[in-house]
Amino acid sequence: MKTKFILPIIALGLFAACSDDSSSGNPTEPGADPTVESSASEETPSSDSTPLEPFRKEVENTIPNNTATEVEDFADYKYYGAELTGKDQFTYGRFEARMKMVSISGSVSSMFLYYDPSYLLGSEPWNEIDIEVLGTNPGMWQSNLITRLPDEDKKNPKITSEYKTGFGFNSTKDFHLFAFVWTPEYISWEIDSVEIRRDVIGMDKGQVEFMTLQQSLRFNLWASKSAGWTGKFTGAELADGPVAQEIDYVRVYSYDTETKTFTKSWQDDFDGDALDTKHWSKGNWEMENVMLSANNIVVEDGKCKLLISRVKKE
Repeated sequence: MKTKFILPIIALGLFAACSDDSSSGNPTEPGADPTVESSASEETPSSDSTPLEPFRKEVENTIPNNTATEVEDFADYKYYGAELTGKDQFTYGRFEARMKMVSISGSVSSMFLYYDPSYLLGSEPWNEIDIEVLGTNPGMWQSNLITRLPDEDKKNPKITSEYKTGFGFNSTKDFHLFAFVWTPEYISWEIDSVEIRRDVIGMDKGQVEFMTLQQSLRFNLWASKSAGWTGKFTGAELADGPVAQEIDYVRVYSYDTETKTFTKSWQDDFDGDALDTKHWSKGNWEMENVMLSANNIVVEDGKCKLLISRVKKE
């Protein structure tokens, strides 16, 4: 097994996607000083009595926006993305991934939790917790909650709570630790063990208390048709070959609702040359401008790579 450089976790009690388009899409069937790595021993997060209050941290972004390169032959290609779909089902916990993201005009590079039947709508509610780097800017990221009340007529809209903030770095150049924490009392988001956002029970939209259904952990890379949200996707950045979102490792912690403590459940270092099929499967449905392809998930050099690519039509 290779040696992993683990960023230290700050032991705090409160750790600190989008338009109506979900990171998860509509499956056709059910289904990390930040730039310096540390070898400090990992700690198990624990809880304390810090008051539960909503929190938003603003981080200045000095990275310029991406621009779309127009192409005349967009329709001459087929476009492919990737989704790493977790098989485990979770109710609460802490979820971490050390990643290098993608940001080309039109892209969505993500990590999220998702109630698997959400896409069915109708009598099924929607539960989703997102971290997304969008194609508009590699120095910005979006956290989001998506919820929806069920109704048979499919008229109830999805409720979202997008928050965009800067990283203070270019998320496509180096690896950084992304994390979110989900408990009955709060949901929070972190970058390199720094809390950026915390939503709590009692907020206007009532999303934290609504988030009670089991969810799977997922990562995906795709291209949106919503140019106002992600920038216009033309595929020009793929002319020299695929672009990859890289995952160095994933760590999952369970949450004890009585003691309010976290316990490490498992970690995937992506050793070897194949996915651990105990924990993962591969998405194979359409996500707006791309088709998710199993071939666009590659495990090599101790990383899991999600690719976005194009292929000339015959």
